[in-house]
Amino acid sequence: QVQLVESGGGLVQAGGSLRLSCAASGRTFGVYAMGWFRQAPGKEREFVAAISRSGRRTYYADSVKGRVTISRNAANTVDLQMNSLKPEDTGVYYCAANRSPTDDIFTLHHSYDYWGQGTQVTVSS
Repeated sequence: QVQLVESGGGLVQAGGSLRLSCAASGRTFGVYAMGWFRQAPGKEREFVAAISRSGRRTYYADSVKGRVTISRNAANTVDLQMNSLKPEDTGVYYCAANRSPTDDIFTLHHSYDYWGQGTQVTVSS
């Protein structure tokens, strides 16, 4: 079993930056592909960014491309650096892990096996 805990959310003005982190515990973290999703009130959960097991492959939603960077480090965390934030970026951000042995990236929420509880990001205009 893998436990995921997100942190780093908060309130920021439009144009500002936030860095979210996802800390994993339990089984070996390094073998999992990871992703970030978000959910705004009244809307479905949507894909934000993903990174492969090796970290060599990343993929971003068009809505955040150029403003967001996903990365993983040796401390068994996956970070999401978000810059030039917009009010439409507001939502609960979830970290997810996929236990596939391949070096693929995954953009569909049902492809993920483990989820964190989420962290709130609010961008004021």
